[in-house]
Amino acid sequence: MRYNTLGRTGLLVSELCLGTMTFGGRGIWTAIGELDQSVADGIVARALDAGVNFIDTADVYSEGQSEEITGRAMVNSGRKRSDIVLATKALGQVGPGPNDRGASRGHIMDAVKASLTRLGTDYIDLYQIHGFDPLTPVEETVRALDDLVRQGHVRYVGVSNWAAWQIMKALGIADHRGWARFASLQAYYTIAGRDLERDIAPLLAAEGVGLMVWSPLAGGLLSGKYDRDGKAPDGGRRANFDFPPVDKTRAFDAVDVMREIATAHGVSVAQVALAYLLKKPFVTSVIIGAKTVAQLDDNLAAVAVALTDDDMTRLDAVSALPHEYPGWMLERQSENRKTG
Repeated sequence: MRYNTLGRTGLLVSELCLGTMTFGGRGIWTAIGELDQSVADGIVARALDAGVNFIDTADVYSEGQSEEITGRAMVNSGRKRSDIVLATKALGQVGPGPNDRGASRGHIMDAVKASLTRLGTDYIDLYQIHGFDPLTPVEETVRALDDLVRQGHVRYVGVSNWAAWQIMKALGIADHRGWARFASLQAYYTIAGRDLERDIAPLLAAEGVGLMVWSPLAGGLLSGKYDRDGKAPDGGRRANFDFPPVDKTRAFDAVDVMREIATAHGVSVAQVALAYLLKKPFVTSVIIGAKTVAQLDDNLAAVAVALTDDDMTRLDAVSALPHEYPGWMLERQSENRKTG
């Protein structure tokens, strides 16, 4: 297991992060997973034994039950709290009231206290806003997060599912005011969905913001068990929850190449999909989720897959994004200004 700094911070996080969306199983989250405490304990312990020191959850996962199970699993693992980098998120609906959601100062302050209680800890290492709130001024959100850092409730802050201009606006406000700036972005990125390479990835590199990848297997579609009709021997998660949206023709073209590369390396297709992301210089950590220890072990083994330059060239080519404006014009006009 390798470790990367989280953005511009000195905090080291494992290149694989354990996602806990499968823990619990309340409400709509039954389609993702329904793991009870004993199974979750085994998965957390196995991940920690493999060198994973990064765990991610959210207050909306299984209506708060994921945070509860995650907190107990950390304690049951016997590891020191300081050995684990714990991340959670807030934004979604957590109650019946109109202020039980969003990124307002009021909701953020209520949400962090509730998460701390459910997790059974007195601080959160990385506190993330789970999406963009068009109702709340960005300055209000950034100021509230800075206050949480100053109060010691959280140590670093980040966001998830924000557009490039939204992230840049928040960074500008934070830098101007001397407030805590975003250390990371949690975003969807796969070989079948490379959209963030257009604007977000260059922004992250320029501003020193780390990238945490969610759904690196596109909801299981890139696991290698699905055929081109979208069917899998065991039904698969996408049979009940077809998310995230994917151009399936392009995705299965990539799977065909990944299958050839997986055979050549003697590994699984899922491991190739994960290894591809780990080779990207702007990726800090890839979030993996699992329903069983065996599934977790297969994903963990991706860190040992050594894709060659030729492998990456083939994978980049088959999954290349179609040209869009202004990208093709920027590339054309900057051609004679490149160095090196």
